[in-house]
Amino acid sequence: MAETETPSKQIIIQKLYIKDASFESPNTPSVFKGGEWNPKTDLNLSSSHVPFEDDTHEVILTITVEAKDEDNVIFLVELKQAGLFQISGYEKEELETIIGIFCPNTLFPYARESIANIITKGGFPEFLLQPINFDALYNESKKRAASTAADSKDENNSETTH
Repeated sequence: MAETETPSKQIIIQKLYIKDASFESPNTPSVFKGGEWNPKTDLNLSSSHVPFEDDTHEVILTITVEAKDEDNVIFLVELKQAGLFQISGYEKEELETIIGIFCPNTLFPYARESIANIITKGGFPEFLLQPINFDALYNESKKRAASTAADSKDENNSETTH
């Protein structure tokens, strides 16, 4: 009597690495001159993924941090923290959730440390990125995608009369 084998679910982190990094501080050294400045910081982040081979996926977390004092750019950092994740035994929807939540959550601490080091080496005070709720971001992006799909479906189904 043969048993039916269910594929075992497994996630293996094969490699974590910086895919790309850039730092700009176009107004140095004048930004270091006396006075007090209160920079406004903008944070943008996104993640993407590319199937690599077999059950392996490259997931890339892109974080951009821009600090400005009024209209003057103090610094701009863009980092692409990537990882190779072997993910097997999951259904399509589970796989999408793992790639959209688990993988960015895994990559974020490495990206946060790299960004903090880059900014400090640029001559600026310690910069600490606050934790990110990737569950909420993923769910929001799914809602937006569903809404966009519904909107385009409505446009395609609307009748025009002349």
